[in-house]
Amino acid sequence: MKVLVTGTAGFIGSHVAQRLLARGDEVVGLDNLNDYYDVTLKHARLDRLEQAARYTHVHADLADRGAMESLFATHRPERVVHLAAQAGVRYAAENPHVYVSSNLTGFLHIVEGCRHHGVEHLVFASTSSVYGANTRMPFSEHQSTEHPLTLYAATKKANEMMAHSYAHLYGIPSTGLRFFTVYGPWGRPDMALFLFTKAILAGEPIKVFNHGNHSRSFTYVDDIAEGVIRTLDDKAAANPQWQGDDPDPATSAAPYRLFNIGSQARVPLLRYIQVLERCLNRKAEMEMLPLQPGDVPDTEADVSELFEAVGYTPKIEVEEGVERFVAWYRSYYDV
Repeated sequence: MKVLVTGTAGFIGSHVAQRLLARGDEVVGLDNLNDYYDVTLKHARLDRLEQAARYTHVHADLADRGAMESLFATHRPERVVHLAAQAGVRYAAENPHVYVSSNLTGFLHIVEGCRHHGVEHLVFASTSSVYGANTRMPFSEHQSTEHPLTLYAATKKANEMMAHSYAHLYGIPSTGLRFFTVYGPWGRPDMALFLFTKAILAGEPIKVFNHGNHSRSFTYVDDIAEGVIRTLDDKAAANPQWQGDDPDPATSAAPYRLFNIGSQARVPLLRYIQVLERCLNRKAEMEMLPLQPGDVPDTEADVSELFEAVGYTPKIEVEEGVERFVAWYRSYYDV
């Protein structure tokens, strides 16, 4: 297939593109290489992809309507994996306008491109953050997500609703994937594992929010990439049992569905730090801090629906995943 993957200089996007290329697909990658974090790392991810003859990179911004129209008209992808977005839960409080530009206007340009160029299947990134004020664990796609706690989560919830409207109006098969705390080699420098590793190796204290009382469905990036591609290959279809008088949020009478994608094992943050300490063979000095605005204490993914649909089964436990990340970090930064 010819697949458009947005965000290929990003963490998850680069891994998904690598997998697609390895199995023989043609990949058109899109990224604007913005400076939200270290651009050198983004270029390094991209350099790995550009070694493949079947990879074509387009340097453009999602919010640039003309550039996006040109991309779809020129390359005519058969399927789309939309992973590019302005990431970061806390950054939204400082720069809200960039989230609207990238995550709302940019998403509109993606679904418009799919509409006008006959894309067979759109798979797009949502987030576990949409569960917001929900506290019933594990989180299920069939629960309400009407109470997001951050603008970032609100934009991702809006993406889900926009995709559904286009699936209903224009028959675009669309699947949203709610990612749960992804980590691993080539990860983002603003994520906890990266920040902790950098600080511990530098002999600096790490900031532990909620006094360490967080727990998360930490999910290794290879498991995520595998799930994304399995989902891409399984085109969304309408649910014939869906009823408007008892609406299921996860499916529809239109070709639309939502899945959690993550690890079902909920890991306490302090255990995660202990695993990292063992891998680094160093103790962390912890600065205990209160819960940050917009953070939720816990996340836990129910991935039974994705297992039933495509056989998704995460395989990498945190002990192995953190060890792989540390090995990459030491190699990449020559530590």
